[in-house]
Amino acid sequence: MRVLLAEDDELLGSGLKAGLAQHGFAVDWVRDGVAAERELLTQQHEAAVLDLGLPRQDGMDALAAVRAKGVRTPILVLTARDAIDARIQGLDGGADDYIVKPVDLGELAARLRALVRRAHGEPATRLTLGDVVLEPASRQVWRDDALVELSVREFDLLHVFMLHAGRVLTREQLEQHLYKWGSEVSSNAVEVHIYNLRRKLGAELIETIRGVGYVARKS
Repeated sequence: MRVLLAEDDELLGSGLKAGLAQHGFAVDWVRDGVAAERELLTQQHEAAVLDLGLPRQDGMDALAAVRAKGVRTPILVLTARDAIDARIQGLDGGADDYIVKPVDLGELAARLRALVRRAHGEPATRLTLGDVVLEPASRQVWRDDALVELSVREFDLLHVFMLHAGRVLTREQLEQHLYKWGSEVSSNAVEVHIYNLRRKLGAELIETIRGVGYVARKS
């Protein structure tokens, strides 16, 4: 699951990036408010973690700008501003969640998963598509109640398909959801992962829309 991290503190940012990666997130890290606004407007992220005290542009201004332009990405504010008025301003200003530093990485990961679930209208902690069940927290998948072993990329790709079930996704969109900046992506990587998912979970799970992309059909 690809997320954006906007944090100017090098030590904290590197720790958050590494910690979220351990929880299965592909993290793009920016260090100022202008870059945060640009990435939210131009890139595909399932969620964002936004500091408020950012250089070049305050996080609240970046938040207001992207919401004014219709960006619906779930945004979690992570900041040292702990006053009640600041929390109210953040939530009323478009944040989906507001956490005061310091934060436990496990809690941060759980809150991000919850935001993504709600953004896709999935209140349950498990996603279901036909006879396939996916649990983001444990990163486990079952088919007909039998545990299925998937690689990291296979799991991430299946997660994207299940979050966007019924929507046709191009290969480029899938790559944007899966890979953070600077990742080396072979030209047929997505196709190989889809082949493996079909082999492990059934050929009917993911349909090819010739000349367009792929879709996981809703039951």
